Amino acid sequence: MVTIRNKPNHPLIEYIERLQTGQALLADSPQNVLEVVGILKSYGVVLDAYSKNLIYIAENQFLVFFPFFKYFNGEITFQKLLRHWWHDRINFEYAEYCMKSMMWHGGGGLDAYLDTKEFQQRAQAVIKAKFATNPLVMGLNQLFPDFLIEQLRVSAYYSGLGQFWRVMADIFLDLSDCYDRGEIKTIPQVVDHIKAGLVADALKPITYSVKINQKVYEIIPQSLGLTFLADTAVPYVEAVFFRGTPFLGTVSYNAQAYQVPPDQARFQYGALYADPLPIGGAGIPPTLLMQDMRHYLPEYLHEVYRRSLRGEDDLRVQICMTFQKSMFCVTTAAILGLMPYPADSQELSEQEANRVYLEKWMERLKTSQLLNVNK
Repeated sequence: MVTIRNKPNHPLIEYIERLQTGQALLADSPQNVLEVVGILKSYGVVLDAYSKNLIYIAENQFLVFFPFFKYFNGEITFQKLLRHWWHDRINFEYAEYCMKSMMWHGGGGLDAYLDTKEFQQRAQAVIKAKFATNPLVMGLNQLFPDFLIEQLRVSAYYSGLGQFWRVMADIFLDLSDCYDRGEIKTIPQVVDHIKAGLVADALKPITYSVKINQKVYEIIPQSLGLTFLADTAVPYVEAVFFRGTPFLGTVSYNAQAYQVPPDQARFQYGALYADPLPIGGAGIPPTLLMQDMRHYLPEYLHEVYRRSLRGEDDLRVQICMTFQKSMFCVTTAAILGLMPYPADSQELSEQEANRVYLEKWMERLKTSQLLNVNK
């Protein structure tokens, strides 16, 4: 691969230099700070709800074939059911979309563990306990031994993503509180806050257990050593920020049309690449997220949207554009947090290693919306 260093006029060389000097991928301005902090406040509220529901499903709806009430978090009332049918609720379907994308693309220790004999043995113990008095399901398990195990793999991802979002929701809500107190005034400070949160919880254990007849069954034991950063955060960024999935109606799934790459590693449908304009259309999953966030916008950010050219007529698109800015800040935090050596290192060999590392990231971001969010 030809590196950016051999192309001095490459448009992304500026961003390498920004990262080397402690700046961010998103330009620093009061307007950008206001937008990013405001949208992350809304996103934090939504992620809090997503996280609680994903963990509830993992712990209470596992191996339930028809989980009609999985979005109710165990609180089922007629009034809540009416709001659900009227879609006056959080769109938990988007959380499941992210979970499925993460599971499909894989990566990290969680993905590797779910293919081991140890997981299968633990899963079989849960299956036997759950259906000990159900000969029909146990017979089905004998005929199709991978069917119920696959359901528990999905449940493990429900739990893993829920635990990841639990941490991120707290980081974003705390960021908003710091901004309200006047402690956050620049984009680099936003990035530093997010990076500090990621580093602080980097080794937070990822575990998963269920209770059947008052007995606890460990599906992902703490002794396995799965952690927040390596086994959920990094795979999530790869799956949702970079790769994603092609949205129905925007590209052809016909193999002869060659609009969908045959190799998952070449997918570029993630949050950093998506065109915000289709947001609001049928079959575009992020529309659900934008719809959720619009209900929790801080007033100072909502006022910015009202003063825009189209006012609130394209509110979801405006939210998506701001959200994309915020995701480049989160990406900056991840890039700097994973950099092999400190950005201010004076050792030439370490500076060169950092440069090569950053060039690889910029190669991936060449076709992203990076230039557009900085216009």
